[in-house]
Amino acid sequence: MSTRVDHAVTSGTFSLDGETFEVDNNVWVIGDDTECIVLDAPHSVEEILTVIDGRTVKAIVCTHAHDDHVRYAPELAEATGAPIWLHPDDAPLWELTHPGRTWDADLTDGQQIEVGGTVLTVIHTPGHAPGGVCLYAPDLGRIFTGDTLFHGGPGATGRSFSSREVLEESIRSRLYELPEETIVHTGHGEDTTIGAEKAALG
Repeated sequence: MSTRVDHAVTSGTFSLDGETFEVDNNVWVIGDDTECIVLDAPHSVEEILTVIDGRTVKAIVCTHAHDDHVRYAPELAEATGAPIWLHPDDAPLWELTHPGRTWDADLTDGQQIEVGGTVLTVIHTPGHAPGGVCLYAPDLGRIFTGDTLFHGGPGATGRSFSSREVLEESIRSRLYELPEETIVHTGHGEDTTIGAEKAALG
């Protein structure tokens, strides 16, 4: 049974540092016809469940803990029975959205997640958020970058818990070593490739 990548876009808000913005978030579901993992839980459990389409969810993997990525993680966990995984460096951000409730398991750099006939490797890429991670599937030629890297450059910084210098170092040292043809699936907006963004950032 072949691995597939399913995608939807959900709409809602992102709030931090006393400001709120309207945002559209990508939802990525990776697996086969029987099992999958879900990257992030933005805006609408119902829309995410439509993408899951009755499959067993092995984990809800949070690329980072900004509220537009984790706000519905507990509700999605209840609906699917899946554990929530998050890098522990994002605990301060998680606490802003879910005070008093913890996630279920820590993500670690280099961790391998097997699902639906493929293996994704966790790459810790701090900067947009301290616990930001990307998920790399070499056999699919794809990387899921959350808000670390977008079409057009690095993710946003300048808010609490972020650092442009750290983010650019993460991208240069951890992502630019990947094959240039690697497709980048982002947390917001359209796809790109490692080669295109490498040329843009330098």
